[in-house]
Amino acid sequence: MTQNGNSIPTRQLGGQGLEVSALGLGTMGITLAYGAADEDGGVATIRRAHELGVNLIDTAELYGMGTGSNEKIVGRAVKGFRDEVVIATKFGFDLSDPAKLGVALDSRPGHIREVTDNSLRYLDTDYIDVLYQHRVDPNVPIEEVAGTVGELIAEGKVRYFGLSEAGPDTIRRAHAVHPVSVLQTEYSVFERAVENDVLPVVRELGIGFVAYSPLGRGFLTSEVKPAAEYPENDMRRHDERWQPGNYEKNAAAIRELAALADSKGIKVTQLALAWLLAQGPDIVPIPGTRSPKRLAENVAAALVELTPADLEDVQQVLPGGAAGARYNEAMLPDWQ
Repeated sequence: MTQNGNSIPTRQLGGQGLEVSALGLGTMGITLAYGAADEDGGVATIRRAHELGVNLIDTAELYGMGTGSNEKIVGRAVKGFRDEVVIATKFGFDLSDPAKLGVALDSRPGHIREVTDNSLRYLDTDYIDVLYQHRVDPNVPIEEVAGTVGELIAEGKVRYFGLSEAGPDTIRRAHAVHPVSVLQTEYSVFERAVENDVLPVVRELGIGFVAYSPLGRGFLTSEVKPAAEYPENDMRRHDERWQPGNYEKNAAAIRELAALADSKGIKVTQLALAWLLAQGPDIVPIPGTRSPKRLAENVAAALVELTPADLEDVQQVLPGGAAGARYNEAMLPDWQ
């Protein structure tokens, strides 16, 4: 682990030269899933992240629901320092039917190229640092996907190839065609499924790991309320972890974690992020936030040192993760 100019550590992801800050910034919540969009606030947050030393900015076609709104915000925010940041974006959905947004998949080579060109335009850049397949498309061989992204890399439009929510077999098959630099999948003290089969494979192949929803989609902030108290356009209203029965169990676990964090003089969010960073030098969490204060707290977690005893205490509180599935059955990836 090295330090960048703003003193936040950096980490290597994969064997192709990708180096990023130990914590990145997820931008989904700026335009999607957590209430009304906030363009100006999103721009300010991204710029503040850069000032604090965060250089990995994560966006996706899906986050703009086909309009490019999220990517445009990222492009606007980084306009003055584009070459100092690593922009990751994603393809893989058919967004032509509003009724199927986030469900219908399309990773056909022609569609990958179309989405990539759109992303380049929305981001107002001539290259994408990391291009992820957002979800595995069972109707398109992963070899075709890897080959197409490899061609885009050869053309200079993309620098590194990533997968998201892919299982061990898919990862191996893709990596055999073109090196995969990074896998992005949900991982936190709340969500541990990757530990059994996925993490061992990416480590065997030398692939980095980016952890999305590292704060349990906000549950680990300790500022939560039951599902019924969120508006309809907030995903937490429908998330199983916020539903009656699960909510009470998870809230109790957060109180225990908060007490542990308090004993160390840190926030529970910092404890959760430091726990992830302690799982290996190849892991980079990408918490999302719209709050400058919360952003600074998250970044400070990169400098928190947890002892083996601390890690064991966390394990005792949440030995298998949270109560409630992270997605409904239709949205779970095929490797789970």
